[in-house]
Amino acid sequence: MIVRSLKDLKASGRYQENPGVWTSSRYLLRDDAVGFTLTQTTVAAGQSQLMEYKNHIEANLIIEGEGEVRDELTGEVFELSPGTMYTLDKHDRHRLTARSDMRLVCVFTPALVGTESHDEEGSYPVLD
Repeated sequence: MIVRSLKDLKASGRYQENPGVWTSSRYLLRDDAVGFTLTQTTVAAGQSQLMEYKNHIEANLIIEGEGEVRDELTGEVFELSPGTMYTLDKHDRHRLTARSDMRLVCVFTPALVGTESHDEEGSYPVLD
């Protein structure tokens, strides 16, 4: 059984932040050998990020805050609020915009190593 607190994540280097922009609390990573990554992410109010996960599928559940996600291919915009989930099941190029501070629970497959950062296209590489 794996049990971790936010305090544990900060002590072990599984917590990353870009102050005033985002935080990422990485509860499960590839070395946990469960087949997926589980994070809690916060996005600061007013932030807008263009992303396209070419190598991963990501599902997100909004826990707090409000914003929107825009499908860059179709132009369709979806409102986000607590209890709303969106999944990038086709490696969708998308723009996430936070109108207020937003907290999300995110699941990635394949699992992340934990040191990934977005490239110029807003994607994570697959790391060995």
